[in-house]
Amino acid sequence: MAFSTVGKAKVAAHAALLLVNILVLAFSTRVNRFQEFFFMADLFPFGLSIATLVLLTTAVALDFAIENSYTARAQFEIGHFGLLSVFWLAFNAFSASRWRMIPFQCNSIPIEFAEERGWCRDVQALKGLVWIEFLLCFVITLVTLRYTVTQYERGNKHIFQISLSRYRPQISGQSSNFSRDSEFLQFEKLT
Repeated sequence: MAFSTVGKAKVAAHAALLLVNILVLAFSTRVNRFQEFFFMADLFPFGLSIATLVLLTTAVALDFAIENSYTARAQFEIGHFGLLSVFWLAFNAFSASRWRMIPFQCNSIPIEFAEERGWCRDVQALKGLVWIEFLLCFVITLVTLRYTVTQYERGNKHIFQISLSRYRPQISGQSSNFSRDSEFLQFEKLT
């Protein structure tokens, strides 16, 4: 089954998150190399961006490889991105409190310290990108949650049994691979 319109929007959101995550990984690598991987506040974005990259690429790969992958279902995605949002918020708050002493105007650093100026610019870019990554994870969580609840309230209860990337509301009343026709579920059909 091909991707639905919901699935295409989901893939676009994951691609945007993947792009921002790769940028965070690149800038946090540069910042950490300058500091010789010493400061914990610089290591948090580095480690979390690696974890996000692994989790996101695994989930996307499974979604493309397996038609009804559990990692692409609404309940998993809400939990997955909700947890990532909490981690990004907590680690960003810690790192931002450490980075508050770094001057916002990197040009105020004397020209003789060119490497420090470059590091300052990298930290400023990293400061913004880690918050953008948090916002993307949080927005993906909220949009997925809202869409899932709305579809469930409209009677499309099969939203929890199918991958979101292949979800189509119109197949709820039809016989499909995802319906649960059983004599033991006769009372569920009345509601």
